Amino acid sequence: MLTTFKATAKKLPEGLQVESNSRGFKIILDEPEDMGGTDKGMNPVETLLCALGACQSIVASAFAEANDFSFDEFHIELEGDLDPDGFMGIADVRPGFQEIRFTMHFKTEESQEKAEAFADFIEKTCPVGDCLANGVKMVKAGVVRH
Repeated sequence: MLTTFKATAKKLPEGLQVESNSRGFKIILDEPEDMGGTDKGMNPVETLLCALGACQSIVASAFAEANDFSFDEFHIELEGDLDPDGFMGIADVRPGFQEIRFTMHFKTEESQEKAEAFADFIEKTCPVGDCLANGVKMVKAGVVRH
């Protein structure tokens, strides 16, 4: 059964700041000053990396016991490559990430083989990772002029 998640994004008056909201939780996104922003928050692609890392971390915590895997600490380092010239319209290149790399760090007594198998499970199960790896159908549901 499909579940629909909802969010809003509202342009704020200052610089390129945007307030995003979902279920009453808010985050401020922006761009660095050299990209025309006020540097008051992460930019959307940084937030995307954070969303991927958070999703993988949640999957690790939620499914460790069911996978007979235990760890004391877990964190992920993520980085992605994109060419800002695509976003700025300077060059005819993709505006989005061309590659995202991540390294999972477990503080655990489990074997390397078991940690790698659990990491594979995390990667296979993470909804954000699935969206990025397999693409999502984007539907413009309308344009409203006030």
